[in-house]
Amino acid sequence: MPERPRFLLGYGERLMEPVVLSGGAPNKRSSYSPEEARTRLSSQLDTLTQAMADLPDEACPNGESVGLLTLHPEWIAKSYFPDRLLEEFHLRAVGSRPVTITPEKWTKAGEPGPSPSNEIFIAGQREDFEEWAELLHAGAPPGPSGDQLTRVESLRFPDVTERLRLPPAGSNEDPDADSEFFEVVLHATDLPSSRHIVRGFVRYAAQLGVEADTQRALFAGGLCFMPVHAQREDLEQLALFSFLRVARPIPRLRIIQPIERSFGPPSKDECPLPDEDPVDPDLRIAVFDGGSSDKASVSRWTNRHETPGLGKAESDYVEHGNGVTSAVLFGPLEPGTPAPRPFGIVDHYRVLDGDVNQNPLELYDVLHRIESVLAQRRHQFVNFSLGPACPIEDDEVHPWTAVLDQFLSDGNTVATFAVGNTGELDIASGNARVQVPSDTVNGLAVGAADSSRPGWQRASYSSIGPGRRPGIVKPDLLAFGGCPREPFYVLSSQGSRPTPTGGTSFAAPAALRLAAGVRAHFGDRLSPLALKALLVHTTEQHTAGPAHVGWGRVAPSVRQIVECDDGVLRVVYQGELSPAQVLRAPIPLPDEELKGRTTITATICYATGVDPQDPGNYTRAGLEVFFRPNADNFEDGAAHPKTAAFFRSKDYETEQDQRRTAYKWETVLHRTQRHNGSSLVRPVFDIHYVAREGGTGYRISADRVRYALVITVQNRNETDIYDRVLQAYATYLEAIEPIVEVPIRIR
Repeated sequence: MPERPRFLLGYGERLMEPVVLSGGAPNKRSSYSPEEARTRLSSQLDTLTQAMADLPDEACPNGESVGLLTLHPEWIAKSYFPDRLLEEFHLRAVGSRPVTITPEKWTKAGEPGPSPSNEIFIAGQREDFEEWAELLHAGAPPGPSGDQLTRVESLRFPDVTERLRLPPAGSNEDPDADSEFFEVVLHATDLPSSRHIVRGFVRYAAQLGVEADTQRALFAGGLCFMPVHAQREDLEQLALFSFLRVARPIPRLRIIQPIERSFGPPSKDECPLPDEDPVDPDLRIAVFDGGSSDKASVSRWTNRHETPGLGKAESDYVEHGNGVTSAVLFGPLEPGTPAPRPFGIVDHYRVLDGDVNQNPLELYDVLHRIESVLAQRRHQFVNFSLGPACPIEDDEVHPWTAVLDQFLSDGNTVATFAVGNTGELDIASGNARVQVPSDTVNGLAVGAADSSRPGWQRASYSSIGPGRRPGIVKPDLLAFGGCPREPFYVLSSQGSRPTPTGGTSFAAPAALRLAAGVRAHFGDRLSPLALKALLVHTTEQHTAGPAHVGWGRVAPSVRQIVECDDGVLRVVYQGELSPAQVLRAPIPLPDEELKGRTTITATICYATGVDPQDPGNYTRAGLEVFFRPNADNFEDGAAHPKTAAFFRSKDYETEQDQRRTAYKWETVLHRTQRHNGSSLVRPVFDIHYVAREGGTGYRISADRVRYALVITVQNRNETDIYDRVLQAYATYLEAIEPIVEVPIRIR
């Protein structure tokens, strides 16, 4: 007999506590004395100011220029940001990027070695930089700002060569060597305070014969992404513009490549379609793709939308769109087996036309089309099986990622992103790495598994991680995506005969379908973030490691997500977190001591604003999660029970990686631990929300963030654990009952 859902819903207890920020003791010793810092940096500032003086005036809007300040690796915590030093000389931070450096000295024993640090882009009047240099020659600034000077490892002018991300002309890495269209990234916002920067760039570019396309410009955080029409030989002069961060080729859309893999002709065995409306007719799922045919067999459950400015539909793209829509509605089909009833309606937005191959700026046009739809209508479920044909970078954020992450930052949408099909390319070069925009921290990056059955592996074509940090675990998870041995069957426009195919393009919508199924099952009691957390929470683990499979393969069916066996219960906490507060989330257990071993699995997801100008400090919100397994175990003088490690991993970790990140800024955390029943006494998770703003430090005043925490408790010796917990926590937790039955599908 099918097991019933054993879900409990809770909101936790808010504890008012003093905010303790990370960053070390106030009396921390510097590697450099004030005199050493003054001597070293005064020489570097001389070189920096001379380079700024040599710039054309037109390259320095309103007389401003940008330099690079590199922090000593021992002073990269946000509470050590040299804010007073910059304020004293009327300078401001406009961005940052992660770097690895070997400092001249450090306070640790042994010779200095390669260590993670931050390079901060600092902007101001050229005269202000010169004044700083003069004061350093005269003697180190007194007071607090002088102390902050010892935190600086170097000051320099960014070299033109590091601003140009151009593969050698004619090389195998440069398939578009003849292209005259490039993307420039400026340190500028869409606020009035940055208008002089954008206007100054347009004027400077025009003097070089470079056409800046301001109509297609995109703003995200502190960056402006703008396409330009230029000759390759003019780019070095263009890169002298002081607020230009990087210039690079504009990649093509990967959907124009054969990203789906065809594995033969349609099956001879049909998949009879259900003669029913969706389980929840009000549940809408947005798909941005190549279009859906009005003759397609999925049209009953699909609304077709044409975005403005499109030309004629391309038949190959429409077939791809039909396949993606089929995957959202039915998942992978089985020839000869009736298709399952869809959970909702698909709103398919065609954002591609036949000009993709001819229009070098289609990447911008497609994103503008998507952005306009997202601004006008909100969907709680969105799938992206298209994007730029380029792997992610650690020190730069692509406009697709930045724009879509901003849209998802409120936590009101479950968005799935296909990671790409480059997994068989060269790993060392980074070409096999997950593709933009699957590096979003607020979305779900989905790779492909080669089987829907036990014994699965990552499909060889599925792009691999790691992601950028934060967001290191990419893909987030895998879903069945098909392979020649076991294809992914979809419905095309040719009727109810399923077509074999494969690719992450179909794995991503299949994973989204499961989230929609949980929503249809429970109604709106569970938030989009809770649905995202449940997908991660119920993944099947694999020994291949997170760079290949993320947290694991998503559960094969909705039933396996929403149902629990005897001896298992699941609790969902969801809501909002405020800075300067701690949320206490009890791990519900019966009052009596449990027998034998108890397994606790916990997954926490939250949504956050982002700072694309600071890739190494990309997320604006971080969570410190304290696990307190025994409410009676106190250290001397402590106000709260003793903590133990829970969300800790050595995935990708070196000692310095752990020091740098501590997982505080990762938007998804997931772990399983086993404990003796006697060691668990009213255990809790205490969750502290920490806010920051880019690379500049912590913020006490910040927006609330939405979160979801899923906890599963399992003890096979306690088969009635759910009923006992529900009785013990009757005033704190409530049962979530399904509003529809989960359909059973016999395989």
